[in-house]
Amino acid sequence: MEAIQHTTVKTNGINLHIAAVGTGPPVLLLHGFPEFWYSWRHQLIYLSSIGYRAIAPDLRGYGDSDAPPSADAYTTLHIVGDLVGLLDELGIEKVLLVGHDWGAIIAWYLCLFRPDRIKAAVILSVQFFPRNPTTPFVQAFKSVLGDQFYMVRFQQPGQAEEEFATVDIKKFFNDVMSNRDPRAPYLPGEVKFEGLPPPPPATWLTPEDIDVYADKFSRTGFTGGLNYYRAFNRTWELTAAWTKSEIRVPVKYIVGDLDLTYHFPGAQEYIHGDGFKRDVPGLEEVVVMKDTSHFINQERPNETNAHIHDFFKKFC
Repeated sequence: MEAIQHTTVKTNGINLHIAAVGTGPPVLLLHGFPEFWYSWRHQLIYLSSIGYRAIAPDLRGYGDSDAPPSADAYTTLHIVGDLVGLLDELGIEKVLLVGHDWGAIIAWYLCLFRPDRIKAAVILSVQFFPRNPTTPFVQAFKSVLGDQFYMVRFQQPGQAEEEFATVDIKKFFNDVMSNRDPRAPYLPGEVKFEGLPPPPPATWLTPEDIDVYADKFSRTGFTGGLNYYRAFNRTWELTAAWTKSEIRVPVKYIVGDLDLTYHFPGAQEYIHGDGFKRDVPGLEEVVVMKDTSHFINQERPNETNAHIHDFFKKFC
């Protein structure tokens, strides 16, 4: 960890903090919610040890990167713009790409908007969401999963922030990251999983890890991350021109069999049916890791690292 270098890059009108280590073919690692560069600690060390240049930014709104106050500044066009500018500032023409959770969503859009900048991608947890021209993203989730589904509850500015301010933040990170129940999370008036007993601490999550997350989010708050959800419908509005566009970048998709995203209504039918390959003609592999939940790159770092390297070595 001591070898990881921390710098700030100016891009797209903001400052992005990046953690980077190693030399060789560059790999861009995109984290999700509620995380920051630290989520890629295992991959940073592993990839750099086998000859890659591993780069993990704190995405806009997270960690030590700038956090514009308005949710309108968090569409996928903004975030992809940040990353293209980051590649330009680092002198990288094409990159190997890895994304998890919201980082996976951003990775899909980066492949969609700028395939010329991506050699290949490994995408964890979240499958591609093709744009339905008649139904914005949040409305689609609401119609299937209801008003208390967490993405729907996050839409009201200030409400979730007030709830997060009342929780024991260390317990929150332990419970969220240790959760292995694949049912969709609901937030019935407070930030907790409805009807689920607190999970036992995950074996892969140390007290020191929890301290790192809790300390960072105690300082930054959650608004930056929540704004990704609040801008999701705006993304839908702005990406009409990409309706039915296909992703032809070479892709390997990996998900845990206990991941809540894998159990969203229709997800498995889409992933294992004809839809996924239709929308992502570049899809080369689908891997379902057994007995693995949402935070796959931290829970199963060795297996995840091996899958990443096994795929990327074909493009180096």
